[in-house]
Amino acid sequence: MPLENLMRIHDPESLARGERAFSPEFAAMSQRVLHVTGLTSRLNVLPFDDEAGKAALLEQILGRPLPKRVTVYPPFYTDHGLRLELAERVFINQGCTFLDHAGIRLGEGVMVGPKVTFITMSHPVDPGDRRLYLTGAPIEVAQNAWIGAGATILPGVRIGRDAVVAAGAIVCDDVPDASLVTGPKATVHRRW
Repeated sequence: MPLENLMRIHDPESLARGERAFSPEFAAMSQRVLHVTGLTSRLNVLPFDDEAGKAALLEQILGRPLPKRVTVYPPFYTDHGLRLELAERVFINQGCTFLDHAGIRLGEGVMVGPKVTFITMSHPVDPGDRRLYLTGAPIEVAQNAWIGAGATILPGVRIGRDAVVAAGAIVCDDVPDASLVTGPKATVHRRW
């Protein structure tokens, strides 16, 4: 795995001394996650029709106001917020999760069904590295794509313009423009 895609979880100097202290980057990310979790908890208990309250909390979560024609139905979950970019006319249904530390961009007119999960961070596959590093890659969803209910979009995926991701699909590879992808993709790729 290229080093630019790795984030060290623990500070190497503290590990050498037998201590477990977080690396500065991981500690900063953890602080942001705690802050945003508090904000999303408040967002998700507002009355559904409290548009001003939702807009104010989403502005704090995202670090900027939502575009005027973006719709977000709570409950809404994100772990970072500052790296979630929503273009005009994006629609996000209830119960969606955006783990956006490595960046998520939803293009104009994207529709996201309920309970969709976008994940930009993971861990290395190697058991020796799993507790030492995080890996990450951004997700991009191009204009007018539609993500069906319960789909999971994994790190580094690009979903093309006008594409459709069927309900429940697990997307680990790029989706071409104007295409439909369906189904789970769990297959054995290697063993150790």
